Amino acid sequence: MERLARRLGVRDAVVIGLGSMLGAGVFVVFAPAAATAGGAGLLVALAIAGFVAFCNATSSARLAARYPESGGTYVYGRERLGAFAGFLAGWGFVVGKTASCAAMALTIGAYLWPGQARLVAAVAVVAVTAVNLRGIGKTATATKILVGVVLAVLALVAATGLLGGGFVPDRISGPGGPGGFGGFGVHGVLAAAGLLFFAFAGYARIATLGEEVRDPGRTIPRAVPLALGVVLAIYLVLAVVALGVLGPDRLAASVAPLVDVVTAAELPGLAWVVRAGATIAVTGVLLSLLAGVGRTLLAMARRRDVPPGLAAVHPVHRVPHRAELAVAAVVILVVSVGDVRGAIGFSSVTVLVYYAIANASALTLGRDRARRLPVQLLAALGLVGCVVLAVSLPLTSVLAGFGVLALGAAWYALRH
Repeated sequence: MERLARRLGVRDAVVIGLGSMLGAGVFVVFAPAAATAGGAGLLVALAIAGFVAFCNATSSARLAARYPESGGTYVYGRERLGAFAGFLAGWGFVVGKTASCAAMALTIGAYLWPGQARLVAAVAVVAVTAVNLRGIGKTATATKILVGVVLAVLALVAATGLLGGGFVPDRISGPGGPGGFGGFGVHGVLAAAGLLFFAFAGYARIATLGEEVRDPGRTIPRAVPLALGVVLAIYLVLAVVALGVLGPDRLAASVAPLVDVVTAAELPGLAWVVRAGATIAVTGVLLSLLAGVGRTLLAMARRRDVPPGLAAVHPVHRVPHRAELAVAAVVILVVSVGDVRGAIGFSSVTVLVYYAIANASALTLGRDRARRLPVQLLAALGLVGCVVLAVSLPLTSVLAGFGVLALGAAWYALRH
């Protein structure tokens, strides 16, 4: 079996994780989450989503160190829970993340050329796939550049919101105060947490690249929580700034919240900088998303859960070129008919199921006396959290997500 080249260190893995997460949450998810949970509820939901993601990250890091090969939870589920659990995880990841890729591509189109968003989205997918096909080293280098630009833009937004004179702390809680979540209730907060989880799911890209990192037993457990912690801190700061400047109602109605933050601070000239930063951020997410989905498809093809021809590795660039091209073709098809917000809810359901299987797999590893964290407890809490958030999402998303998972299960049953 042809193997991928191990070229990534801790810094490279962290950067790929940051590039996978930054953008989706800041530029897409805050508005619908605020509409679902209100002001104080949004911050609580963000904390819940971050905690569930941390539990998942701990489980994923342990499993990735034990099984350092491409495929993530598809591999872990097969090894720890059986072939069907692995297939269901892989199917959910590929389908859900393909929807995420389409959402990110459509967001690029909406920012760059709203009148031709679908055309621009298709061109973006082609361009990003071309970068990924040059090799994982090129992916890591491109992601470093994108992450640097995005961090600069987000720092500019935070500074403008805090120092521009429009920040009012009383706006953060909104009507009803923090105790009552502004009348949105616990279910609204959990639904918002499920949507916000979409913004954290990128750390799994580090695990799906497990066959390409140096010293995976040391690199992956360090890179995953580090990337997640940095992103959570950034999200919390920007959520507070956006709520303090716009208030929960205006944030919920906003199409481009961070653009509205700088505009409300009476610096509308910075809006084009934020739009450019959003485009760059989402491009970074798309870059890493396509790489991760392609490698999960590679792992499934190696075990003949999908056509085995997709298991080919390019002889020069050492990337799964057929799998990457197949994913790109499907994403281009989806962007021709798809919708951004619907894709987010659908993706969240299937990816939460994916991480539920990851946590269940981690529970079979037993206690780890070398770690200070109660890893078994975190895995159990992560499993429960994933299930609760998945069923708390909007009903249409839940039905669509579990319906597609059921179709995958039916295919598996027929095939076997």
